[in-house]
Amino acid sequence: MKKFKEEDIYKIFKPELTPKRMLEMGVFGGSYFGNNVKEYPKSWFTNVKLSKNFDVNLNRFKIRAGLSREHWIEKGWIFNEDPLGWFQWYCRFTMGRRIPNVDITQIKRWKNFKRHVTAIEKNCEKGNLDCRKRQRQAILQWAYNPYR
Repeated sequence: MKKFKEEDIYKIFKPELTPKRMLEMGVFGGSYFGNNVKEYPKSWFTNVKLSKNFDVNLNRFKIRAGLSREHWIEKGWIFNEDPLGWFQWYCRFTMGRRIPNVDITQIKRWKNFKRHVTAIEKNCEKGNLDCRKRQRQAILQWAYNPYR
């Protein structure tokens, strides 16, 4: 993986969606946080449907996208600082928290996920939201705009 200077890694991180917008659009079956949202701004949840359990109907594209939590743990993608994963890190990052070694890893993961955006752009007619719905849901969950 390409080596980045700490100051450069923050410059490349330009998510297309805020956590608030992602939640409003429908991510993680409404159950990412369970009902434990107290640490986040209330405004993020104003127009959001949450669920104690994963509900595919709460996802924007009504499809399950992503790997299991067990798989994330097995791959080493879960860190002590953010036991729920990338989106928890992104929410906390958006709120101002910085942990350089964790930030570098998570920003690199976000950047690498762009390959799915490229696949949608390459294989789908612009605006055809039925094309690659699973990938669209996945990129939405990584703060990329799925309406390509």
